[in-house]
Amino acid sequence: MDHISTTNLRTQSSKLVATLKKGGVVSLIHQSKVIGVIKPKKEVKVITATDIEELKKLAKEQDLPKISYDEREKIYRKHLLDKYGKDIS
Repeated sequence: MDHISTTNLRTQSSKLVATLKKGGVVSLIHQSKVIGVIKPKKEVKVITATDIEELKKLAKEQDLPKISYDEREKIYRKHLLDKYGKDIS
């Protein structure tokens, strides 16, 4: 099913649901014009404890230096000064 009319929505809803469950996309037609597209909802992946552990392991492998907020602010201000000049507030 690649298209469905607004009048057939009520009678062919089971076909529409089946198509959406398979991951298909359906065009909605009203008065011989395509007025929209019906597509399945994308599932959001939930972060699990194992994902968190993998992220921690990757961060540890990168071995980035620890920077305090003051040092980070100082580096950021220097970057802005180099990029835009001393006329910024």
